[in-house]
This record gives sequence, structure tokens and C-alpha cells, in this order.
Amino acid sequence: MSGAAASATALPDLIARHRSWHWPVLLAGPALVLTAFLPRELGWICELAAIIFLGVPHGALDGEIARDVLRPRLGWAWFLVFSLPYLSLFAFVLAAWYVAPLSTLAIFLAASVWHFGSEDAPAGAMLEALIRGGLPIALPVLLHPTKIAFVLATIAHVPFAQPPDWLWAGSLCWLVLAVLWLGLTISRGAQRGLVIPGMLAGIFIVLPPLAAFAIYFVCVHAPTHTAALIHNPLRARRVYDDRSALILAFPLTGLTLLIGAALWPLYTGQVPERLLSLTIQILAALTLPHMLLDIWLTMRERSMLKSHVTAHLGW
Repeated sequence: MSGAAASATALPDLIARHRSWHWPVLLAGPALVLTAFLPRELGWICELAAIIFLGVPHGALDGEIARDVLRPRLGWAWFLVFSLPYLSLFAFVLAAWYVAPLSTLAIFLAASVWHFGSEDAPAGAMLEALIRGGLPIALPVLLHPTKIAFVLATIAHVPFAQPPDWLWAGSLCWLVLAVLWLGLTISRGAQRGLVIPGMLAGIFIVLPPLAAFAIYFVCVHAPTHTAALIHNPLRARRVYDDRSALILAFPLTGLTLLIGAALWPLYTGQVPERLLSLTIQILAALTLPHMLLDIWLTMRERSMLKSHVTAHLGW
């Protein structure tokens, strides 16, 4: 398939897979592009509001996933068994931002690469997962170093004018691997797989880091995660379309907002900087239990599948 034909079909395919999510893709995307032309403080508030209200709910479905697994065995106690470790890990990460901010930032960025890549790339495509997962982090470092340094310094409360050396090194390694992946993809005639990463790369090249990340998180990552959950017969069986996902995500989304409001007085600075630091630190705190839950469920599902195949074959 030619590059032009791939471009013509890949975006409609993406929207079709997320057909119940077309409204944030069609409305939030252009709106977030416009935020890049607002004064920085107002732009940040709008971008962070989109991340909070349109991006966070996809992770709030963890409660519904855990309910399917735990409630049949534990009854009403399932929520305590789920929430206590989850909130403990959440609190641990928030505390780590104060005790060791640079180390926490490094671990969070590395975990984000793995998390984004594993959900946005096909299963088993390790190189593609690394490229897709690293794109939202490496490109701003390489192309907008001063702006991303300010964003990261605001999040971690550690002053630096340029990205740390370890982040530069990681981003340059990502660039080398991205060029390799690009060449391999073209050589296989699989240009269709380059359309969405190419569009995202253009967004991260043109727009400020936070605006570009908000578009990625709201219009690509969250819909991809939710669509995968809707089509997964083993997880969250009450989540069968986007309306059900939104309704079932509401309780934990509300709880997250209440926790954020309770933590607000602990943060200092002007409103945009406080909101940025609080939002991203909470996202980091949610990412750890979210990833661990996903790893545990994946291992559990593989074990169930192996047992089913073994029983079916009579081994």
C-alpha cells in the first residue's frame, strides 16, 4: 500500500475503532491546538483540565476491572481488598516526589514509556512499543529542551534550565532506534503503521510540550486503552461501550478529584504551576498501581488460557 493510501485509511480506521470516542478526538483535539496560542498560564489550565476530565477516567476503570475478579470471591469486601493496596501505592509515589524528586521523575518517565508503548503498539512489537511510548517524552526533549525543562522542573520542584543529562541520553538513544524502526517499517511495506506516529510527531514538533501531550493523552492513549477494554471479554464485562465506560469510571474519577482537592493546599506557587505539579504527580501516583494491576491481570489471563488449552487437549 502506498503512503498516500495508508494516510487515507489509517485515521478513519483509528476513529472507527474508537467510534464512541470520536467526540474527544474531533472536539478536544482542535480545542487543545488552540490553547497553544493562549497566554501560557491560561493554556496550561485548559490543557490540564482536558487531561483531568477527559484523560483520567480511563484509568478509573481499574476499579471495575478489579470488581470482576474479586467480587465473586470476596463479596462486599472486594473494594477494600482492591483499594487499600492501590491507595497505599498511590501515597507511596506522592511521598517519593518529596523525598527523591529527581529519581521519582526518572522512574516515572521510564514507566510512562513502557506504559504508553505497551498499550499503543501491537502485542509483542517491542521496538515499536519503545518508539511509540518514547515519542511523547523524547521529541519534546530534543526539539523543545528549554520548554520541557521548565515543565519538568515545575512538576518535580527541582530547578534546571535544560533537561538532565540522563534524559538527553535517553532521548538520543530513542532517536537512533526511531530511525531504525522507520527504516524497517518502510522496508516491509508497512507504511500504514507510520501514519499515527507521524501525525503525533508533527504535533510534538509544532506545539508546546504540554499542549502536545494533552492531545496525545486525551485523543490517542485514553481512547486506545478504553477501546481495548471494551473488546476484552475477560476484563470489566460491564464495560461494553463508551457510555458504560464513562458511567462506571465516574466514582473513582470523582474520588481522584476529591483527593486532588484535598492535596491542593500542600502545593505552592501560582495556580497554573500548582495545577501542573499536582496533576502530573497524581498521574504518576496512579500509574504505578495501574501498571501493576495490568501486569497481574495479564499473567492471570495467560495462566487461564494455558490451563484451558491444556484441559482441551487432555494433556
